[in-house]
Amino acid sequence: MSFIIKCIDCGHNAPYYPTSTTCPKCNSQWREAEYDYEAIGKTLLVKLAARPFNLWRYRELLPVRNPNINLSLGEGGTPLIRAVNLGMMLGCPNIYIKDERQGPTASFKDRQASVTIAALKEAGITEMVAASTGNVAISYSAYASRAGVKLWAFVTSLVPAMKMREIALYGSQVIKITGSYDQCKQVASEFAHQRHLYQDLGARTITSIEAMKTIAYEIAEQLTAIQGADEEVPWRTPDWYVQSISGGMGPIGVYKGFREMKQMGLVNRIPAFAPIQAEGCAPMVDSWKKGLEKAEPVTSPKTRIETLATGTPGRSYELLREYVNNTNGAFESVSDEDAFRAMHVLAKMEGISAEPAAAVAFAGLFKLIRAGIIKPSDTVVVNCTGHTMPAEPGILGDNWSRDVKLMTSQQTPQEGLLSALSQVAPERFPKIVIVEDTAEARRLIRRILQSQGSFTILEASNGREGLELIQRELPDLVILDLMMPEMDGFTVIESLRAKTETATIPVIVATAKELTTDEKSRLSGQIQSLMQKGDFLNDEFLEEVKALIK
Repeated sequence: MSFIIKCIDCGHNAPYYPTSTTCPKCNSQWREAEYDYEAIGKTLLVKLAARPFNLWRYRELLPVRNPNINLSLGEGGTPLIRAVNLGMMLGCPNIYIKDERQGPTASFKDRQASVTIAALKEAGITEMVAASTGNVAISYSAYASRAGVKLWAFVTSLVPAMKMREIALYGSQVIKITGSYDQCKQVASEFAHQRHLYQDLGARTITSIEAMKTIAYEIAEQLTAIQGADEEVPWRTPDWYVQSISGGMGPIGVYKGFREMKQMGLVNRIPAFAPIQAEGCAPMVDSWKKGLEKAEPVTSPKTRIETLATGTPGRSYELLREYVNNTNGAFESVSDEDAFRAMHVLAKMEGISAEPAAAVAFAGLFKLIRAGIIKPSDTVVVNCTGHTMPAEPGILGDNWSRDVKLMTSQQTPQEGLLSALSQVAPERFPKIVIVEDTAEARRLIRRILQSQGSFTILEASNGREGLELIQRELPDLVILDLMMPEMDGFTVIESLRAKTETATIPVIVATAKELTTDEKSRLSGQIQSLMQKGDFLNDEFLEEVKALIK
């Protein structure tokens, strides 16, 4: 296998060696690997057919000459999952989740660690330094221990103690820095310089970028298997690639992967890129929206999502700015609260427990779809970069569990069991009746409500059945369609308001049709809210539900 390292500033070519971190001609640290794409493109598809679906299936396109299979922990080959419920909720049916939680240490950083450690081992390097907010150090620790490489892990004091203990468990030396992540990187850099040790430089590390590009190759293969090949090329790419970012290394690598595939004729386009940041530390987003060519640093990050608190992105912003603009993409930022809400929605609607940093990407997806930037017909891939640690109370909120006290000595076993079970659920949760003739729409509304809280949800498939259900159950809230068989929603409302026991039950009307002036007049004063179907994820709908059932 042959490859060279090309300086992106002066174009100088040089051989690769891990400890050579600058261009020998202009001293730039920004270089990337280049391969014989014409030759590789002619044979790659045939070779892939006989290889397992993991990171090393693309070995001709990685800067490791002789990959050592004994160092592997099963990295890469993560699933691409269609987000059926999210797609229905957002009115964008082709949303896919690249589930990087299923890497060996539950984050996409396993790709970075596996390729870098393999290259270091091949070069005979036995000691390294890395600064981290948690996941990078965990991944490096796992692979370093397997390869017999000593890791000095510099982490900020805000990294959860649980993650620090896992880093130490692998045998790495943890150095806790009381300061920002940018300060942590400075200390790590000085330590590596004094001891002449190899240091991971994030987006400036050639192996890191090369490792991340394998995400793009996998997405193209997986999407082709799901949707079929694109016109005149073997593989298919999505319309959008969405990922949360701190320093920006992931999307820089993924972009390179799609660019290489296009160069080899495997795909015909590069997707639009959407890097998402936390609002409390969004130097790239803010600078892009201001039209700046260089990023304005954030000196005091104000986000609780510490893994995304890189205030000084440097050259990474300039690269990502170019990629976003070239693909007609968009930078976006979301609040911590938006991210935590997205964690709940993702877990309760898709069964995927993502860490807050990963949830930032999903909150960004919601925002871009609401703004009309991502269209309903677009195919979108979101990188779910890591699995949540045990969720903190601040994310779960109050009353997330219920205590059960088993029988006392004065109770019979049966009495004790019945008493204990009565404590599992309160006497009643707020009761909501959904009256909607389309089963898919009922399921969507149910799932959205379930993702936001604990309710007793009852359903009816037509107006007459719905009216009988409401009169019998006397719910706290009714969500009602207007156009239904047996009895339309207008008649249901009028019947409810005509009887004392149902006259004050709040009603939210959900309709897909544009109402005439007469229809709006007929509803005036009779309902609490009128929502268009497709708006259910809006905060307005959820806040309306919460307000009406208090």
